[in-house]
Amino acid sequence: MTKIVPEDKARQGHWGWHALRILIAGLLLAFIAWAAVEVYGEMIKSQTTGQSVPQAPATGPADGQKPTQGG
Repeated sequence: MTKIVPEDKARQGHWGWHALRILIAGLLLAFIAWAAVEVYGEMIKSQTTGQSVPQAPATGPADGQKPTQGG
């Protein structure tokens, strides 16, 4: 014979301190991973900007004078 349980008493489990600790620990781990990626990204960016990259020559007159404005 099945036992009849009132709706207000039927539950799957409690939301106690254990579940809260697990959620907070997951959030802290996500922040730690985010911080590690940020630091790694800054290290890569500083290494690539430190290398010399050849610049494209400036376009303009061949003799180096400023162009005159016509009008």
